[in-house]
Amino acid sequence: MLHTFTVWAPAASTVSLVLGADSVPMLARPAGWWSVEAEGGHGTDYAFSVDGSDPMPDPRSPWQPDGVHGSSRVFDSSRFAWSDADWAGRDARGAVFYELHLGTFTPEGTLEAAAGHLDYLVALGVEVVSLLPVAAFPGRHGWGYDGVDLYAVHEPYGGPEALQRFVDQCHAVGLAVCLDVVYNHLGPSGNYLDSYGPYFTSRHSTPWGPAVNLDDDGSHEVRRWICDNALRWFREFHLDALRLDAVHALVDDSPTHLLAQLSLEVASLSKELGRPLGLVAESDLNDPQTVEPVADGGLGMTAQWSDDFHHALHTLLTGERAGYYADFAEPDVFAKTLTQVFLHDGSYSSFRGKDWGRPVDPARHRGSAFLAYTSNHDQVGNRALGDRPALTPGQLAIGAALVLTSPYTPMLFMGEEWGASTPWRYFTDHTEPELAEAVRSGRRREFAAYGWDAAEIPDPQDPETWRSSVLDWTEVDEPPHAELLRWYRDLVALRARNEDLRNDRLDSVGVVAGDGWLVVSRGSLRVVVNLSAETTEIPLDGVPAYEVMSFGSTELVAEGVRLSGHGVAVFAV
Repeated sequence: MLHTFTVWAPAASTVSLVLGADSVPMLARPAGWWSVEAEGGHGTDYAFSVDGSDPMPDPRSPWQPDGVHGSSRVFDSSRFAWSDADWAGRDARGAVFYELHLGTFTPEGTLEAAAGHLDYLVALGVEVVSLLPVAAFPGRHGWGYDGVDLYAVHEPYGGPEALQRFVDQCHAVGLAVCLDVVYNHLGPSGNYLDSYGPYFTSRHSTPWGPAVNLDDDGSHEVRRWICDNALRWFREFHLDALRLDAVHALVDDSPTHLLAQLSLEVASLSKELGRPLGLVAESDLNDPQTVEPVADGGLGMTAQWSDDFHHALHTLLTGERAGYYADFAEPDVFAKTLTQVFLHDGSYSSFRGKDWGRPVDPARHRGSAFLAYTSNHDQVGNRALGDRPALTPGQLAIGAALVLTSPYTPMLFMGEEWGASTPWRYFTDHTEPELAEAVRSGRRREFAAYGWDAAEIPDPQDPETWRSSVLDWTEVDEPPHAELLRWYRDLVALRARNEDLRNDRLDSVGVVAGDGWLVVSRGSLRVVVNLSAETTEIPLDGVPAYEVMSFGSTELVAEGVRLSGHGVAVFAV
């Protein structure tokens, strides 16, 4: 059976297809492409040699069974028998996201093992399973943000067919699937792109080195490499949304920004497939232009993360004031981020040393275009010890209530719903000794600058750092974890059935704060929060008709409610 092999290598004089011990010369095609027909098909291993180089993986490799330095393998995605023909899709806006890392969600660390917990996620009320990156990366264990084969699925997770099966199983139980993709940089090990063409440019720089080439010579095909990748996840793997990592590092001075191009192409595919397809951006720019329509000069993203909300909530609950949390220490900051999304919306940002951001207009922007969370992989894993917030069960319940009753799209980080005791640390599995030591020493040097003893920082290369980050599922049924899990389930269920909580208009939210307490108004509901460890009387704007739910003890008093320390309650008025 003949298979057509193609690769883009615009500066090459010769390119050969490597099939085992055989080398087959490829023919030059227009625009820097090379191709050849050869015996092969699903399961055929192959590589390319450019100008006599050692064999290298395909930049569009769909399968890397032997790791990022091994040969590519042909994957025929059409072989999978999908059973989701009746899946209508799900709009990402307003849906309950659940962010999980496949390598630590279960002890097995596979897509198959994760699928064994889908019924649990359905019972929790999750609507979108948000997977951290699955693109092939070095070694067995890692976060996935140093992926280098962006079209392949990490083999230790199960490979490409396992992802198809996982998505199909999710759809069968009513869960949408979002996949984290990283287009702003590639990892240092197994990155052969420079040997093929101008995938990077020195015109711009990023924290990871030269920028991906989006606007320099040869950028047309690099942009196609990215856009085709995104479209492939939707078309061939039936994914429902993509989470785009650090889009502020996609530096692009083209007339049409890459994100705008991608937005239009995804919208076209969505119309073709007849189901919603989402693009969720992580952006540090605090600019609502990210979620504004392309026709209005925006980038057309479906939604974006809101770290300002996280920082304000984290500071409110923990009292931390170090680093970037310093800007979020004032009492009224949380109220602003709950009603206006960004704290820095043109105001001065001390940790950036400049004015930052643009305001969100409640008349134009809906809350569901922004994701809110108490934790995520960054805000836990990028702490020195990878520790989750050191809070009481009541404080964790408060955080959950403020996220799940907000006008935003809520996101949970795996295990937070039962107050998981396991940390989530930064871990890698590089085989190159020099790279392993560079990662290890760099991590320790980074936190030593903040006063940490280098010996305290977990070694990313130590397998125990990964093992300690694996969720302990035995906690789910034990106190106090079981009580917190019930609270999360009840909150999610309340949100699903209550129109006031599903209202994503920013002007539908009111906040009144006092000394150690606050009350959030959501239509006919009042979310009453006691931030203090002591029982406190909290005034309400009217006599409650009834208590909807509470975490802690409550007692109605003349002008409001008496609430136990670190307690939270929802009342109907």
